[in-house]
Amino acid sequence: MPQGTPSTVPDDGLTTRQRRNRALVVVHTGEMKGKSTAAFGMALRAWNQGWPIGVFQFVKSAKWRVGEETALRALGDVHAQSGAGGPVSWHKMGAGWSWTRRQGTDTDHAADALEGWQQIKRDLAAETYRFYVLDEFTYPMDWGWVDVDDVVATLRDRPGQQHVVITGRRAAPALVEAADLVVQMTKVKHPMDAGQKGQRGIEW
Repeated sequence: MPQGTPSTVPDDGLTTRQRRNRALVVVHTGEMKGKSTAAFGMALRAWNQGWPIGVFQFVKSAKWRVGEETALRALGDVHAQSGAGGPVSWHKMGAGWSWTRRQGTDTDHAADALEGWQQIKRDLAAETYRFYVLDEFTYPMDWGWVDVDDVVATLRDRPGQQHVVITGRRAAPALVEAADLVVQMTKVKHPMDAGQKGQRGIEW
C-alpha cells in the first residue's frame, strides 16, 4: 500500500521506520458535521490492527446510542469471541447532553467532564489503550472545565504508542499547535440549509 512521500525530512535522528510509527495526536474540529464520523472511521482501522480502543464520549446524551457505538461494541464482542481485531471500551462521561447545553447544571457537567479527563489521564499513564477517541472533548476545554495546558502537557508526555483523536468545535489554539494532524471541517452545503433535519443512517 502506498505510504506517501513527506515534503520534508527532519534532522531528528530517527530512522524512517521510527518516524513513521510515532504515535499521533489528531484533532478534528470546525463547524461542519463529520468530525466524530471521521474519528470512528480511524477507530475501525485501529480495530483491524488488533489495537485496544478506548472511546470517551463527552456531551452527548448517555441515552442516545449512536450507530458507531453499536458497531464498535459489536466489534468488541467479535474480538472477545474470536480473537479477531482488538478489544473496545466505550465510556460516557456523566449523564451526557448535547452541545446545545441542555439538562443538568454546569457544576454537575463540569465535575463529570473533569472526572472523565482524570480517567483518561490514568489510562494514558497505564497505557490501557493503543487508540483513543475523545469525542467532543473540545467543549469541556472551551468552557473552562478542563485545563487546556494540562491536556497538552499530558498528551505530549504520554508513554508508549498511544494514538489520541479529539473531536469537537472550537479547538483551543494550544491544542491545535500541539497536535500532529488537524482537520478543519468546513461547510460547503448541508441539507439543513434546505430545511431537512437529520435522518437515520446518516446522522445516527
